[in-house]
Amino acid sequence: MTAFNDESGTGTGDALRRALGVDRRRFLSTCTAAVATAAIAAPVFGASPALAADRGRGHDNDHGHGGDALVPPGKRGIILYTVRDATGRDPLASDLPSGFREVFKQLARFGYRQVEFAGYSQHANAPGGADLGTVKGAKLLRCWLDDYGLRAQGNHGFIPSSWPLTSADLDTFKQHLEIANILGLDHMGTGGDPTGSSYRADWDVAADKWNALGAIARREGIKLYTHNHDAAYGFLLDGGPLDDQGRPTRSSGIRKLEYFLKVTDPQLVWLEMDIFWAHVAQYKFHTYTAHDGSTRRNVFDPAALVARQNKRYPLFHAKDGTVNTTNGQGYDMVAFGTGDIDYRTFFSRVGERNYHNPMVEQDNAPSATDPGQSLEYAKTGYEGIAALRRKRR
Repeated sequence: MTAFNDESGTGTGDALRRALGVDRRRFLSTCTAAVATAAIAAPVFGASPALAADRGRGHDNDHGHGGDALVPPGKRGIILYTVRDATGRDPLASDLPSGFREVFKQLARFGYRQVEFAGYSQHANAPGGADLGTVKGAKLLRCWLDDYGLRAQGNHGFIPSSWPLTSADLDTFKQHLEIANILGLDHMGTGGDPTGSSYRADWDVAADKWNALGAIARREGIKLYTHNHDAAYGFLLDGGPLDDQGRPTRSSGIRKLEYFLKVTDPQLVWLEMDIFWAHVAQYKFHTYTAHDGSTRRNVFDPAALVARQNKRYPLFHAKDGTVNTTNGQGYDMVAFGTGDIDYRTFFSRVGERNYHNPMVEQDNAPSATDPGQSLEYAKTGYEGIAALRRKRR
């Protein structure tokens, strides 16, 4: 695989840190008086009972180990896509938490200690304005994160679609790395698959691209990751008779993301498993046509894949579902902790609880009729993830 050569030899993140006179992991910004004055007071939902229980057990002060908790307190996170209606809400038109600052405050009150961004946009009337995807905006976000004891772990942001890279895409990618460094992110990624194709040749091209981008990100101290839904766990078409366009029609039985893990550099490219969609893939993709034309069965085991490739999965989306065998997916999405996916077994099998960073997510948490629903589901999600305990022997 070839790698893109950043011939400048000077990382934009390094230049930014030198200009600021700080190191990337200890960048501390302070809120301006103007922003503090402009902050809109908002009502606060009740603190999570699970958080209070953890503190009662001493779990919240045990340096992130969390006693018998499968997800230690310091590793409990949420992707802000879950509460996108709240960050996008007009604070002048609602008494509910609105905009990043008030949402951070609320999530911290529930007990969360980590967040994952899904972009940096909020309502224009919220403190800081609509677009915080700038150096100035990132400083404000970092300030608010610090104020409420939150750590940002990742972002679903800009990954260039072009390959080979254009100069414009490279510049934009580096700007996002600057922002990631200000926010203190360890990881930067995307919510889309490396490619939507089923063919090995296209996954080889995607691996070239991701190895190159990963090398650029790594020089800035950032791990590049891809987040995937069910399709990426389908079977790769890599052999057998060719179709009329010269493409393979059958599979060796390797799944697309398993192949991607094989052909990308483990020091440059990481993955974020959406555990819900991995279980949907388990339901959907269990047989394939082998090169010899026979039908073979291979049931996907999400936890086994992570256990084999543990360090490649620093992030998870912890999303729950109830079994439904009539909708084509096998599950209906529900608030975390209220569904049928066996998270206790999953987290027990994958281990490495002080390495993985599970982010609670529910795609459909916002409601057109209940403006407080997404934050209520965020609270439910925290309680669900905090309640997971190791099995007693």
